[in-house]
Amino acid sequence: MELGWLLWGTAVLLLLHVLMELSPSVNFALRIGFYCVLCLVSSALAAVACLLVNGGRTVKNMRIIRAVVRTFKYFFGLRFEVKGLQNFEVEGPAVIVSNHQSILDMMGLMEVLPDNCVQVGKKELMYTGTVGLIIYLGGVIFINRKSTSSAKMVMSEVAKTMVAENVKVWVYPEGTRNCTGDFLPFKKGAFHLAVQAQVPVIPVVYSSFTTFYNPKTKLFTSGKIKVEVLPPIETKGLTSDDVTELTDRCFSTMRETLFRLSGRPS
Repeated sequence: MELGWLLWGTAVLLLLHVLMELSPSVNFALRIGFYCVLCLVSSALAAVACLLVNGGRTVKNMRIIRAVVRTFKYFFGLRFEVKGLQNFEVEGPAVIVSNHQSILDMMGLMEVLPDNCVQVGKKELMYTGTVGLIIYLGGVIFINRKSTSSAKMVMSEVAKTMVAENVKVWVYPEGTRNCTGDFLPFKKGAFHLAVQAQVPVIPVVYSSFTTFYNPKTKLFTSGKIKVEVLPPIETKGLTSDDVTELTDRCFSTMRETLFRLSGRPS
């Protein structure tokens, strides 16, 4: 009986392997499915560890989450080449901004995430099962993107918390995932936050995923991701009148870096 199950299991695995080799769509679906299952299972295990070690919701749990997620790259054959980590070493709080490409961004985030750093995410993430639980335990700040007044109130509270608790805040200024190999226009919330709190903005740029990941063409293979942490941009002395210029400056610098890292002409 056991031999029969072993033979059936081997046959199924071989069939899946052949289908993955022959069909990009099957390969993409299986890899995405495995990624989602890996996230759910790992989140459940990490949540238990977070509760046992730190007792509840705290940014300290990000160390545990980071250690778990950093193992994901080995399952998918992804390699990271990171430069500029020393630029995170600023005294006091800061606002970190980066490009947002796909559901795989979590791996890139945890590859470079500094200590005492929380993310700002959409409220809907709270309802994603064990993934929602683990990001809640990690101290992620949730905003309602459908309510402008609510988002502004949250950002105001974030500014106070950031300074009072001496934490860094990670924001995706594009506001949504964008796997085109370019940037969407930046929303100004992160830059209003930095100016209001008078803390530096630290840009982080990831090279384009399009060479190994593209949902439209069902592409998902192994690949290399280049990451560069750029020098902090000071905001001391700036006011709300300077936010547009600050946003445009950051957008331009990050876009040029994206093209350079991705081997594209600017």
